[in-house]
Parts: sequence; structure tokens; C-alpha cells
Amino acid sequence: MGFHFTSLLLTLLLFSTLHSKSSSETFKCSTPSTCHSLIDYFSPNATTFSHIKTLFSVKNIRSILAANNLPLSTLPNTTIPANQTIKISFPCSCINNTGQSNNEPIYTVQKDDWLSHIAAEVFSGLVTYPEIAAANDIKDVNLIEVGQKLKIPLPCNCDDVDGVKVVHYGHVVKAGSSLELIAQEYGTSKDTLLKLNGVNDSSLLAGQLLDVPLQACNSSVRSDSVDYPLLVANNTYFFTANNCVKCTCNAANNWTLQCEASGIIPSNWSTCPAMQCESTLLSIGNSTTSGCNITTCAYAGFNKTQTIFTTLATRSTCPVTEAPGNYASRIGLSWDFLLISLHLILLLVYLL
Repeated sequence: MGFHFTSLLLTLLLFSTLHSKSSSETFKCSTPSTCHSLIDYFSPNATTFSHIKTLFSVKNIRSILAANNLPLSTLPNTTIPANQTIKISFPCSCINNTGQSNNEPIYTVQKDDWLSHIAAEVFSGLVTYPEIAAANDIKDVNLIEVGQKLKIPLPCNCDDVDGVKVVHYGHVVKAGSSLELIAQEYGTSKDTLLKLNGVNDSSLLAGQLLDVPLQACNSSVRSDSVDYPLLVANNTYFFTANNCVKCTCNAANNWTLQCEASGIIPSNWSTCPAMQCESTLLSIGNSTTSGCNITTCAYAGFNKTQTIFTTLATRSTCPVTEAPGNYASRIGLSWDFLLISLHLILLLVYLL
């Protein structure tokens, strides 16, 4: 009996060590910064969006729906089957070369809880119990109290990748997956995943957490805006400007961020300010066409004095015509070919 218990304990410790390397040691930041990150979560039991909202200290269920590109009409008590992956959006802070969630989620210790259970089962192994202990300055990992508030340090990253701003996504590896498959699914490269995570296919484990960089849509947000840089990944949407603006990223729209008035009650402001482009009748998200040019009133950010910035963005749908230089070049090549052909014909006549 003692032998089996010891073996089980050693196995759990080994798994904990492996998983620790795949999270805190993988999500490294090179510069101090803040951003929004995504991470996978799956519950071993059936759950609801309302429960997940509470577990991850999410202020509004809209954040979860947006990260998973689900309709806003989705009800909080909608049942989520066991082991279904749900993406969680959360604020990330990079300090001392390590990325961690910025003071959330906060978990309240329940009866019969212990740190390893909270890490491995409640939060599905996204963190390890030593990481929770370190984040909360717990000296004795066997001593926690019912009602105690624990900060859960979710791993994340805010760094640029190859000089490009991205949304970092903590992806839980599925059984039978590979770096090549993951790279193809999320629009990155195997080499990038290798560089970010320091792993290869032979060391890849099911349940392991990988830092996957997601391309973000191009936006018109100004550098002096409160939400700069506004990074929204493909097939997600995001609420900004105190919830007054909803921005959607879809690769099919030429990787251009599509923003519009959200139509929901704002946070921190009594009402949403005007969102009209100057000298036009266009509001955010509306477009006008002139010939083959489409001009859109685009969202450009906001400030703390209740002002939403806008700008006119023009996109051409005109057919691309070849430059005269290319045509002239082809004419020159044609003459060269003709002269060479004549010389060859004269040479053959002479030889005959």
C-alpha cells in the first residue's frame, strides 16, 4: 500500500515538474509591458459560461463570448459539455522577464481544497501549485484556509514576434497533435513555435501549454489612444472605449479590423460619445463608395475625457493595371528575339 502511494506521489510530482516547464518557463517576456492574452480552459465536468465567468474573475460574460466568437445572445446558463475547450481573454503583465495574468483571476479557497487540487483540477493544470504558492507568498503549501483569496498566475506573453505585434495564445496541446499541425491551424510556422517554446515533436505532450502567436488585424488606432495597440485575433471580437465600440477581426476582410458602435451600456461613462467622422455623415463602421474606392469611417481610439477618435480609411478595389515600364520591357525583349532569329536564319542560308 505504501509502495503504491509513493509511486503515485512521484508520478504526480514528475507531471507537475514537466507541466511547470511548459508554462512559467515558456512564457517569457523580454520587456516590461501589458496586453490582453488568450488561454485555453476545459472543465472535466459539464459547466456553464456563468461558472467560468466567476472562476476566472471575468467582469462580463461578453468577454468570454467575444474570445470564442459566440453570439452575444448566448445565455449565461448555457451548458458547456465536459472537456470542451473555451478560450479565456485576460489582462497580462510582463514583469521580471515573466508573463503572468495581472492580479486575476482571484480564487476563494473552498472546504477540502488544497493547492495541488486547485492547480491541477480546478484550473485544469494551467498553473502549478508552486506557482500559486509563489504568487501568494505561501510558505507552507499544505496550509491554506477556507475563504482565503488566492491570486492565480496564468501564464502569458506580450512580446512582439519577429518584429510584429501579435496576440499570445496559451494553447493546450491535444493528443496526437504536432507542431506542424498547430502551426497550420493558427497561421504561424513550426520554427516560430520551436523558438518560442523550446520544444520539438518528440518532447510535445498532450495537455502541455504552448505559446502560440496569433496574427492580429490591422487597425487605425492612434498611438496616443488608451487602448493602443488594439490587438484582436482572427475569429474573435473585442469591446473597447469603455464598451462603446465593438471591433471584429476576420481574415476574410483583408485582415482589417472592423469596428462599430456596440449598442450596449458603457462602463465608466454615463453615455457613449459621438462616433462620427469629421466633415462627413459617416459614423464608425459605415462606408461610402466612389468609383472603385471604398471610404470607411474607422475607429481610431479614445481618451479618458470621453472622446472617441475616428478617421477616414480608403481602400481601392480598382483593377491593377501594369506599369508602362513592364510593357516597354516586353517590347524590347520581342525585338531582341526577332533580331536573333534573323541572324540565325542568315547563318543557315550562308552555310547551305
